[in-house]
Amino acid sequence: MRTLQKGFTLIELMIVVAIIGILAAVALPAYQDYTIRAKMSEVILAMSSCRTSITEVYQSGPTTAPSVNGWGCEILTASQMTKYVNAVTTDLNGGVKATVQGIGTVVDTKFVTLVPLSTATTTAAMTAATSQTLYGWRCGLAADGTTVSPKYLPGSCRG
Repeated sequence: MRTLQKGFTLIELMIVVAIIGILAAVALPAYQDYTIRAKMSEVILAMSSCRTSITEVYQSGPTTAPSVNGWGCEILTASQMTKYVNAVTTDLNGGVKATVQGIGTVVDTKFVTLVPLSTATTTAAMTAATSQTLYGWRCGLAADGTTVSPKYLPGSCRG
């Protein structure tokens, strides 16, 4: 007489476990990069407030140019820090630099930069008593001082 098989054989179960293991090995690093990139968006958002105020200063043409960290949007004290942003500083021409914290060892203590542009490739220079229109902003370029790897930056901030 013939007996009917009930359930799965050992080899079938081993194949399923192997497939799940391969999928997990591929998905886990991609998920970790995705979570770092999502957290980095808070850093970019902190720099966005500076982008707005610096653009307004360029367009208004104040009689005196703002000094380093004098644009009114910086995060310099512990009471201003956020979970993922340690500091936001500005330079004489309105370049913004954010220091990352609390995300992961691959990006903590590294910098992201946001630089105003007067043309597609030229960095803007602040001149007192002169109204200027900015061409745009460049974000995340290593030449500007960004030390975070581009793979951890949101798509809108990759140079």
